[in-house]
Amino acid sequence: MRYGTYLVPAAIVLTLGSLACKPPKTAEEIKAETQAAFNEGYQAFKDGKARDTNPYVNAKDAKENQHKVTGWYEGWDKAKADKDAADKAAAEKAAADEAARKAAAEKAAAEEAARKAAEAEKAAAFQKAAEAALKTIHFDFDKSDIKENDRALLQGIADFMKAYPAAKVEIEGHCDERGTNEYNLALGNRRAAAALAYLKTLGVDEARFTTISYGKEKPLCTEAKEACWSQNRRGEFKLK
Repeated sequence: MRYGTYLVPAAIVLTLGSLACKPPKTAEEIKAETQAAFNEGYQAFKDGKARDTNPYVNAKDAKENQHKVTGWYEGWDKAKADKDAADKAAAEKAAADEAARKAAAEKAAAEEAARKAAEAEKAAAFQKAAEAALKTIHFDFDKSDIKENDRALLQGIADFMKAYPAAKVEIEGHCDERGTNEYNLALGNRRAAAALAYLKTLGVDEARFTTISYGKEKPLCTEAKEACWSQNRRGEFKLK
């Protein structure tokens, strides 16, 4: 009995001794477990889990596996830091893109305003030049010959047409009230044609002109006297 009683405690002692002598984890094992816990924590954040859900904190072996607790937290914190950095970078890029878009829009608007201003200035200069050049010429009674003192006016028109190659002009022939409608329409045509022919000799392409006769339909003066009739016997030049 003493022998049997002695053996039982010895077996127990041997078993407990074997448990107590379990070899400690190597540095490589701890490193691997820490990395695994880190990866779990990283994925936990990406899965939307809170930081206080660390599964190693309340584990029975938490004390012995503090490296897992720490590794999981570090993984979670790293994932959050990466996301915060990515969000910040995205926000900064969006702000930079918006600033660039706004700057481009402002530049385009400024360029468009400058273009319109230049066009308006060009159009105003064109209109001013036209008003200065397109002067009315006059004819003697029942004549369509270009008068000597009107040749300088026609030269001015030719110079204007050369300075503005896109300009097109309609030449109107007008007459005074004497004579029939048919006769004055024909006379007006001859007067417009004479002005065109003279301009052609000054080097202007006749294709840039059209002619029309109004006969006595559009008088400038309606008094039945020579001073009035002389104003109506005219050739006018209008921009098309």
